[in-house]
Amino acid sequence: MDSQIIELLSNLYQKWSGQMPSQHTELPPSGSNRRYFRLTGEGGPAIGVYNADAKENLAFVSFSQSLKKAGVNVPQIYGEDLAYGVYLQQDLGDETLYSYLVRERKLNNGEFTQELKNIYKKVLNQLSKIQTAGTEYIDFSKCYPRAAFDRQSMNWDLQYFKYYFLKLAHVVFDEQALENDYNKLMDYLLEAPCNYFLYRDFQSRNIMIVNGEPWFIDYQGGRRGALQYDVASLLFDAKADIPQSVRDEMLTYYIGQLGENQGPDFENRYYAYVLIRILQAMGAYGYRGFFEQKSHFLKSIPFALANLSNIMDNHPLPIETPELMRVLNVITTSERLLSIANTTKLKVTINSFSYKHGIPADNTGNGGGFVFDCRALPNPGRYDKYKPFTGRDKEVLDFFANERTKMNEFIEPVKQIVAISIEKYIERGFSNLAVNFGCTGGQHRSVFCAEEITRWIKETYDVEISLNHWEQKLLDVEPVKIN
Repeated sequence: MDSQIIELLSNLYQKWSGQMPSQHTELPPSGSNRRYFRLTGEGGPAIGVYNADAKENLAFVSFSQSLKKAGVNVPQIYGEDLAYGVYLQQDLGDETLYSYLVRERKLNNGEFTQELKNIYKKVLNQLSKIQTAGTEYIDFSKCYPRAAFDRQSMNWDLQYFKYYFLKLAHVVFDEQALENDYNKLMDYLLEAPCNYFLYRDFQSRNIMIVNGEPWFIDYQGGRRGALQYDVASLLFDAKADIPQSVRDEMLTYYIGQLGENQGPDFENRYYAYVLIRILQAMGAYGYRGFFEQKSHFLKSIPFALANLSNIMDNHPLPIETPELMRVLNVITTSERLLSIANTTKLKVTINSFSYKHGIPADNTGNGGGFVFDCRALPNPGRYDKYKPFTGRDKEVLDFFANERTKMNEFIEPVKQIVAISIEKYIERGFSNLAVNFGCTGGQHRSVFCAEEITRWIKETYDVEISLNHWEQKLLDVEPVKIN
């Protein structure tokens, strides 16, 4: 099957660029069943996609073409063979809004800086265009699985929360009373104007940052709906953990961008849409975390519970939903659920070493890990001017910045390979992973690679990192411990 997918994607690449790809690399899996491949060659990079869901593919391709016409930053579709479930799209890189957000806040002691606010304002500018201008071009007959975020769609989300979160978390509830409250909530939500294009999963991992500008992916679930839903998805994205003051500022900015007379009623229903979005997300955390045993999804639960508490305390619904509120009070005060993410983090040990002294021993009981041989790369140590330095020094960093060293071509596939293991290790609850880089002297190439992979892991994953430069350690240079 894999060889057939690669052949189909390679043919699309050749039709687009005039050349066959020289390399293909499968990207780490996301929360869906779609498979993504990065294809490279003389024609440039592209992302190949395989998805067995034909209607979902048709929706994505159609919406991509429509949103592009509306002036929205979405990937260009280079080619498609939907009869076989494949299409080729523009490669937007690897920087998501979420990874950008995490890095910027770490660099600024957790502060939500003005630079981050400016990026979010750019995102909201594009969102208003997606929702309004997009309706002029979108073919709503391609929407899947529903043409609108209507009562049926809302009911699916609420049942998802009931059966995959409440049931699996062993929360007791009166099912008929809860259903009565669900109906009241849906009635209230559907009183809002619902004739806009609703992106459906408008969150930080579906927004790419390219040269400082936001680009958008994963809108194949789009349909008609209310304006409030997508901005609620963005600003109450659980692990993004946006401060409430920033949420308020961004909401005011967004309403101003709409250019419509949006009064208090808009905000009242906005918080009701925040509520149903959080419940839908919690259903997903329960399904992926409790049912599929993917523990990293459980880490989002405390953030979602904090968001629920915020809504209940500060923006109560203007309708009576006693059983729903009782259930939400139970889960937001549950010590078990609030502490569910406080499990031991995966520890990733990263080593640079010299082959003269051998590969560092793994004393964790995991039996070893990755070993990447850097000796094929150009060695700065062959030149006198670089001999006093290590792979952490600017002089060596500048050396490897030169494309002729092939360092980037070496390190990027390493990241993709390591990403698969990190994500699977977290999902399966493993405790240790080792990543080793070796070169002749353990001073330049291996140190550079170990530093680079450490920086990338720190920005991308919530793990414990231990970085050891073993050759430097032998010279009495202390290893680096990163929490």
